[in-house]
Amino acid sequence: MNIMGIVLAAGQGKRMKSKLYKVLHKVCGKPMVGHVVTTLENINVTRSVVIVGHGADAVQSYLGDRVEYALQEQQLGTGHAVLQAKALLGSEEGLTIVICGDTPLVSEETLQGLIQLHQQKGAAGTILTADIDNPRGYGRIIRDTNGTVKRIVEEKDCNDTERLVREINTGTYCFDNKKLFEALSQVKNDNAQNEYYITDVIGILTSQNEIVEGYVMQDAAESIGVNDRLALSEAERLMRERINRKHMLDGVTIIDPAATYIEADVKIGADTVILPGTLIKGRTTIGEDCVIGPQTDITDSTIASGVTVKQSVVQEASVGNGTSIGPFAYLRPGADLGENVKIGDFVEIKNAKLGDEAKVSHLSYIGDAVIGRNVNFGCGAITVNYDGFNKQLTEVEDDAFVGSNVNLIAPVKIGKGAYVVAGSTITSNVDANDMAIARERQVNKAGYAEKLRNKFAAKKRASKQNRE
Repeated sequence: MNIMGIVLAAGQGKRMKSKLYKVLHKVCGKPMVGHVVTTLENINVTRSVVIVGHGADAVQSYLGDRVEYALQEQQLGTGHAVLQAKALLGSEEGLTIVICGDTPLVSEETLQGLIQLHQQKGAAGTILTADIDNPRGYGRIIRDTNGTVKRIVEEKDCNDTERLVREINTGTYCFDNKKLFEALSQVKNDNAQNEYYITDVIGILTSQNEIVEGYVMQDAAESIGVNDRLALSEAERLMRERINRKHMLDGVTIIDPAATYIEADVKIGADTVILPGTLIKGRTTIGEDCVIGPQTDITDSTIASGVTVKQSVVQEASVGNGTSIGPFAYLRPGADLGENVKIGDFVEIKNAKLGDEAKVSHLSYIGDAVIGRNVNFGCGAITVNYDGFNKQLTEVEDDAFVGSNVNLIAPVKIGKGAYVVAGSTITSNVDANDMAIARERQVNKAGYAEKLRNKFAAKKRASKQNRE
């Protein structure tokens, strides 16, 4: 079966009160129109056409060649918007899903159910509907005694009986493609807004004795269309619950789902535990048997299995099996940690590769470096990678020891098994198995501390007298 999709994404979204085009506002880390397009891809549509208008360049920049585009230069209603796809899809045989770009919660299971009913009934059009407790403001679905849809009645046109109907139009449809465009050619704009509405297609099809059905979605929350920031926050909450629920059903332990924020494209392995206050964003992948959190922020990173990350920030980094991070560590873009590495408190790693079993336990900065296996960095040791003009490379080979408060002035290389004494400032290469010490010899001056105290006290008295 040839299935196509038309995504309505031409509206400006004034109620969002934002410089950002409405369908590009994010829900769980992904623009709303991205959720819709992904859902269409997951039901194997052969072609998707996104109707763009305001913000067309921004939408095209985001979606790229995943879809085709049709421009609605003037916003003259939903029917007019769909009609803009006629040049691309009008001659195609098959089914077309029409869906709004601001409905990110509609699931692939719901669309599959819509298509299945449409095919089973041999319908020309099928409306995705929802049964809600408070239908005020929505178009009502009016059915005949056989359950077939007769018409959609807008709120302002409902009589007393129709106003009691709880089944509403969600604005998503499945049509026989050719019958859709044939009916669209007959839609008129003789209404108060002088616009062409897709809902009029339903009336045209029923007047031609075509079968029109309604598929009631199982979860009415999917019907939310985002028109303002309040609806955006509600969609975010519902999407987050859906994402967390899926991870938990797949074997992930989330201690407090209400305090855990996992974005849509994140993948997490079984038996991993996510502690409260954790944000996992972008295209992050986390393996099995990890403990993540609490209060941890991970973005676009790859975390292997058996990893612990406590109260830390990880951005565009790669972490090997069995590695521990934190608390209060910061892995910046380009951090690449091997297996069983230890990154302790207040350690920052940037654009650096650390070999297996390396240890940077506390208060250190490693940037623009290649660190070998089983290297130990003492407390406060850093790579001095920037000379004010260029970033320079530090290399530390396997089994080397770098003592506390050592400055490695790049470019510099520390050889295999070398030992750098605490407090040294290293400006030259250290060969394998050598010991390097680069610090001033200590000098003790007998009794001089008392002289200093007397000197400082005299200055303090003089300063006080001058003020008086």
